[in-house]
Amino acid sequence: MLQTKNIPVCAPVVGEREVELLTECIRSSWISSLGPFVGKFEDEFAHFCDTRYGVTTNSGTTALHLALVALDIGKGDEVVLPTFTMIASANAVEYTGAKVILVDADPVTWNMDVSAIEAKISTRTKAIMPVHIYGHPTDMNPLLDLAEKHGLSVVEDAAEAHGAKYKGKKVGSLGDVGSFSFYSNKIITTGEGGMNVTDNQELAEKMQWLRAHAFGRGGKHFWHEALGFGYRMTSLQAAVGLAQMERIDEMVRKRRENAHLYNELLEGLVDGHITLPPEKDWAMNVYWMYSVLVRDRSKRNKLIEWLSERGIETRTFFYPIHRQPYYAPRYEGQHYVVADDLSERGINLPSGSGLTEEEIDYVSNSVIEFFRKT
Repeated sequence: MLQTKNIPVCAPVVGEREVELLTECIRSSWISSLGPFVGKFEDEFAHFCDTRYGVTTNSGTTALHLALVALDIGKGDEVVLPTFTMIASANAVEYTGAKVILVDADPVTWNMDVSAIEAKISTRTKAIMPVHIYGHPTDMNPLLDLAEKHGLSVVEDAAEAHGAKYKGKKVGSLGDVGSFSFYSNKIITTGEGGMNVTDNQELAEKMQWLRAHAFGRGGKHFWHEALGFGYRMTSLQAAVGLAQMERIDEMVRKRRENAHLYNELLEGLVDGHITLPPEKDWAMNVYWMYSVLVRDRSKRNKLIEWLSERGIETRTFFYPIHRQPYYAPRYEGQHYVVADDLSERGINLPSGSGLTEEEIDYVSNSVIEFFRKT
């Protein structure tokens, strides 16, 4: 019988400080979106991202949708984004009525192939949505140059990349808006929840207005001047977020230390069996997921099963948008070979900030043993 552990793929790190602030919130009776907790969380996270304004939402998906609507993106418009991403990126565009225009992945960073964007820009293009996949930044400077050249907005999907840096600058601060998720498996969490960050005061105020059903300006209750949304974050979530913010630098540091330990332990498999996660010299990867590629795609699912038998939870890479049943008919005849390859060979190993060295050693040895025996 196998000796196994129970190692989740990405567990949240929560403790007594979260309980303390959550209790304070409940006792204050300010448990809706009103009260001091939400605004303070917005200010602290925006400051962390080196931006001026934060606008909380009830999920990362609604953060993306809110950003797009606030930028006046709608029916008849097009938004360019990577096909290799979680489906929420595309869905947020779909909700606006705009058209999802896909770009293949870069084979090294796994983010959108920036060199392929310009060929996808048309007279209907309104925005580009780079997605910082698994915590590694997209190559933003050429993308921002393209956006400026064509008069396009840039919405950074930074759901997986809290604290990641591109050429020394925090992701989320590089485009018009940066959208983050605080789902329970993210680097910091509010259980569910999201936030948009921006330096644009007018845009921030518009997002604040729209997320609360576009109530009449000037405090005119039950008078709605536009189609708004019920996208507000609760004070309960914000209280948890404030506790998480006290440790966000530590969470990022732990993710990076864990990744470096994995790299060291798995280095012997690089030549013939796996590809380790990227980190370009212009990037600081925060390794939301510690993600590897299995060289022989026929072994990927067998490795997942092998690890599962040993109590190690994993995840496959994302299925590309052009393969998703809802979207696939639109992209028949189009080829995104890098994204398809990544999807078929990728595996996310346990990646939480709370992982111990012993657990990383156990996971790594289990991976090494698999390739030794197969």
